Amino acid sequence: MSRPEHQAPPEIVYGGEEAAKYTGNSRIAAIQAEMASRAVELLNLPQGYSGYILDVGCGSGLSGEVLDEEGHIWVGFDISPAMLEVALDQEATGDLFLQDAGQGMAFRPGTFDGCISISVLQWLCNADKASHHPKARLTRFFSTLYSALRRGARAIFQFYPENDDQVQLIMGCAVRCGFEGGLVVDYPNSKKAKKFYLCLFAGQEINGVKQQLPAALGEDEEGEPDEHGVQYTSKKRSDSRIRSSKRKPLKDKNWVLKKKEQLRSRGDKTANDSKYTARKRRPKF
Repeated sequence: MSRPEHQAPPEIVYGGEEAAKYTGNSRIAAIQAEMASRAVELLNLPQGYSGYILDVGCGSGLSGEVLDEEGHIWVGFDISPAMLEVALDQEATGDLFLQDAGQGMAFRPGTFDGCISISVLQWLCNADKASHHPKARLTRFFSTLYSALRRGARAIFQFYPENDDQVQLIMGCAVRCGFEGGLVVDYPNSKKAKKFYLCLFAGQEINGVKQQLPAALGEDEEGEPDEHGVQYTSKKRSDSRIRSSKRKPLKDKNWVLKKKEQLRSRGDKTANDSKYTARKRRPKF
């Protein structure tokens, strides 16, 4: 099976009906949420801190839902207009705009507390047009991203490298633009669960403490695969259960009321608030 980036440019691969199919696929949504949660974990932000996060290649806002759940404010951009339309239909809470990552960004220096990106970076290694030069596009992207991050902030990229040369190209461009860090490979001995995360540091922390590359999951011991085929260590499974039990529901009444206020401020027609707002409804058969 050929890789998506070899089929056509991303705005075509994820254009039209394909954008809605991608977002509506429950398996893809679950995997995307799992990888986005891991990326947010690798950002290593203080517990309870609400950061201003950049989502590169935000697509239809699946990663943004994880950022919402963790209490962060986010801005996302994507090259696919169809994906952004789906995000708007899904009422994504982040600010969205159309942008090609290879052309760089124009944010003020030190704007963001962190950056995440899911399944995007490998697309920049392709030359979809005669004017596209992967090394130049990666350099432009990393140089403008480095400027947009506050000093000491992290950028986490989950991606699917095609080969070792592609990894070296990406990491080489990032280092030349000022980043430090390296590659974190979760479950390196599993064909299905293996995931690559490029963990970059935009300089060291202000207090001078040198940042360390996070430990990968599944290196020392093997756990039993869960229903999705992902292997967890027993500690990881227990930790995730503790977090999920303490996690508040994302779309509670306060979330719904806040969303309705946002819609009213934009002039959209919105139902009046009542005692039935955000109540649980019985499933329809």
